[in-house]
Amino acid sequence: MSRKLLLFLIIFFGVFKVSGQVKKEKLALGVNYGFGSEFNNRNYTFTNQFYKIELYYRVKETRHFQFEILIQPEVNFGRHQLLNFYFVKPEEPDYLEKREEYTKLKDVHEYVLNLGFLVRKPIGKVFSVYALGSIGPLITDRDTERLSAGFAFADVFALGFSVQAEQLRFDIRSGIRHVSNAGLNSENAGFNTRNIEFGISYCL
Repeated sequence: MSRKLLLFLIIFFGVFKVSGQVKKEKLALGVNYGFGSEFNNRNYTFTNQFYKIELYYRVKETRHFQFEILIQPEVNFGRHQLLNFYFVKPEEPDYLEKREEYTKLKDVHEYVLNLGFLVRKPIGKVFSVYALGSIGPLITDRDTERLSAGFAFADVFALGFSVQAEQLRFDIRSGIRHVSNAGLNSENAGFNTRNIEFGISYCL
């Protein structure tokens, strides 16, 4: 756990180092809180809440749109339980023990570095709407029947709405998130969640 916390802190301070090397009028730095759950199904439950640090950098601006890249270190706290124990098939080694273990409610922690691209459409001087896509590596700390512990990836697509108040910007966004390991480990069914996020950022 201490190594993962150290990794998160290195990323956090790395973001600030990057922010000091670019033009500040194109930068915004903020924090987000979000929560969500899996799409309705009979096989498992998964709920999550997460915290992000967000660094935005505007790379281009046209008459109608703004284009931004963003870096989002994230800590995600999930709760998962297998409901359909037949998901663990008899041909798997120690399948009875796995069924007993996986059907228990458990905590799953993820440590993520999202890298994203955002297209923003200003509406007047105060409001804007945007579409966001991101992908990033993560480390998960718990074996489940759907995803092995260790290295994986998070893919996110979201739509959002912003309100600008001088240097502060308030955000709300709705998104879809997929987590899997691209077949790098044995269990790779992954998790799919729908999420809501709230954020505040300071435009430098």
